[in-house]
Order: sequence, then C-alpha cells, then structure tokens
Amino acid sequence: MIRNYLNKNPHFIYIMPAIILLGILTLIPTIFLYFISMTDYELGSPSFNFVWFDNYTRLLLESDEFWHSLRISVFFSVIVTSIQLVLGFFLAKLLDRPMRFKFLVFACLIIPIAMTPSITGQIWKLMLNAEYGVINYLLSSLTGLKVIWLSTENAFLSTMLVDIWQNTPFVALIIYAGLKSLPEDPYEAAVMDGASKFQLFRHITLPLLKPIILLAIIFRLIDSLRTFDIPFSLTQGGPGNATEFLSLHIYRLGFAQTGWIGRASATSVILLIITTVISLILIRMLRKGVQDTE
Repeated sequence: MIRNYLNKNPHFIYIMPAIILLGILTLIPTIFLYFISMTDYELGSPSFNFVWFDNYTRLLLESDEFWHSLRISVFFSVIVTSIQLVLGFFLAKLLDRPMRFKFLVFACLIIPIAMTPSITGQIWKLMLNAEYGVINYLLSSLTGLKVIWLSTENAFLSTMLVDIWQNTPFVALIIYAGLKSLPEDPYEAAVMDGASKFQLFRHITLPLLKPIILLAIIFRLIDSLRTFDIPFSLTQGGPGNATEFLSLHIYRLGFAQTGWIGRASATSVILLIITTVISLILIRMLRKGVQDTE
C-alpha cells in the first residue's frame, strides 16, 4: 500500500524528512504541554502531583483574570485584523496604479515587516513617551496637548496602533500580489457591457480576491490572537492588566510572578485549542472560496 502510494506520489519521498522533523519538533512539545497542564508543577519545585483537569476548571470557573485576558485578546485580534484588512486593501489598490518611484513605496512597506516585534515595541515605547517622546513633541507643537499614551486609559489603543503600523504592509503586499494575478478578460467583458468601477469592484474584484483575503485574515487573526512581543515591550501587560493578553497572562502565571507552570500550561492548551478551531474554520472557508472561484 505504501509502495503504491509512493509510486503515485513520488514527490512525497523528498518532503518526508521535513515532515518527520517538523512532526517531532511539534508533536513532542505539544504532548509535554498537555502532560504538564494536568499537574500542579511549580517553577523550581522538585516534584509535582497529577491534578488532572483541576487547572482547567480553576481557569474556566474561578479565574476572572483569565476571562479578562481572553476578552481583550479576542477584541484586540478582531479589531486590528479588520483595520489592517481595510488599510491593506486600500494600499494595495494604490500600489496597483501606475506611479513613479513605486520601488521606494515598496521599500517603505518592507521596513515595518522586516523589524522584529520586540524592537518595534521598544522604538515605539520611546516615541510614545509622555515626557520626551517624538509623538508628544509634535502633538504639543501643533496643538499644545500632551497625551500619556501608555497610561491605563490609552495603553490598549497604543498597542493596537503599533500592531497596525507593523502588520498592515504585510496584508497590503498579500492583497497586491492577488490583484496582480487577476485575469483581465472579466474586466474587459464587463466594461464592454457598461459596468461601473464600483460594479467591477463588487462583482469581479472582491469575488476573485476572496481566497487571498481569507488567507490574509488567517495569518493576521491567528498571529494577533497570540501576540506577545509588542505588548510586552510596550507595557509588559500593564498598567495593571490593561494589556495583559493571553500570551502575557501565560508568561505571568508561569515565570514572572507565581511560577505556576501547570496552570500556565493549561492556559496555553486553551489558547492552542482556540487558535486551532479558528484556523480550521477559516481554512474551510478558504477552500470553499477557492472552489467558488474555479
């Protein structure tokens, strides 16, 4: 049976080493994560006991901090992904038009993508500083106002703005690549039939770009749901727990304060399940979108 499969799919043997290596690097840590999540292991402790699903019940039924982190993580993910999608589509449409020095625009778009999120967070932390940050300097010069960007009221908004700044170019480039791959024939036929630009966009561009848009949503929704570097660099989850997303909540439980590795692992499993379910739903929608366009 295996020989017949390899005869029909000879290319599979070339990617088999990569699949095996990826499986080992993924499967073993995941199994270990599930194992630790069912214990009361604490950081530095020489022993532990099995508590089975006690960590999960504590999180789901007793931990207000967990639900707060989950709420702001989902809200953050939905909002930044939506804004990045709209801005990215707008930028992609601009790039699709003839313009001089387009290579400079592409270079500017690549810069945020090329920067690591932790460095991005540190740079923006300096820029958003209430006393000597360049943002407040320009704002006070123009309006006389000063904003404490990383205060309890504004820290969440500032984190969203930094994430949008860094990741919108990524969405724009994906959609731009999709725009360049669209066939010309449907547009020419629609123009001959008297279709307006809005009708072209609604009935041709959007349906054909649906798989690309869903792909961008998958990348950004999952990545923003497990965001860590930018909020950690900007606020470390504060002030208070205003920006303590699930990933930062896991870090605080396991390493920063309590050392509850078992409970942190249980939170990680819940985050893994959430991202997996969302990924499966979006991938199913992506496949359906590809079938509809064919």
